[in-house]
Amino acid sequence: MARPEPCVLELVSKLAREPWTDRPTCVHPVLGSIARMVHDHSTKAGRRALLPLAPDFLQTARPGFEGSARLVALCVSTALATEGELTGQERVRLSNAHQTAMYLLDAEEDPGGTARWWLPVLDRVGLSESFYRTFVATEHAAEAVAITARAADDIQLRRLLKQCLSIQGARRPGAPSPSWSAAPVAHKLWS
Repeated sequence: MARPEPCVLELVSKLAREPWTDRPTCVHPVLGSIARMVHDHSTKAGRRALLPLAPDFLQTARPGFEGSARLVALCVSTALATEGELTGQERVRLSNAHQTAMYLLDAEEDPGGTARWWLPVLDRVGLSESFYRTFVATEHAAEAVAITARAADDIQLRRLLKQCLSIQGARRPGAPSPSWSAAPVAHKLWS
């Protein structure tokens, strides 16, 4: 039986000398979620074309709202701009996800959807950023990529993934490090 080709994140896990997995710890969770969705919605040839991007994923797992929110904002904006039909519920979820991301980037006055409730509570105990990065943003980005994939081909999905890598500050060795803001959002919630 032939061994299946690895996904880009499995290759990243080996490059990082981590156990074989599609969830390497050196990759930002939102970026990993996006990569898995792009992989799942690509053709076999499209999946192979993702493999050269593997080194760009290394050391992208930095904390902070900014990276997660920028990734969600890009993926959701792309999904909302696709030519395919969105259901009413999809449009509401994507709009709320975008509003929350923009709020975390200081571009909106109020967080969207259920973030109005969980964000202030978790921020009080210092868990809002990790909850957003690990659970909320990963789901928002994954749904947005799945919706985008309805009308996108391999080239468009790979382009979206490359844009996400750029936003997350993926860099080759020797390139300058991006500066990221990891400040809590309490100042916005309680002022």
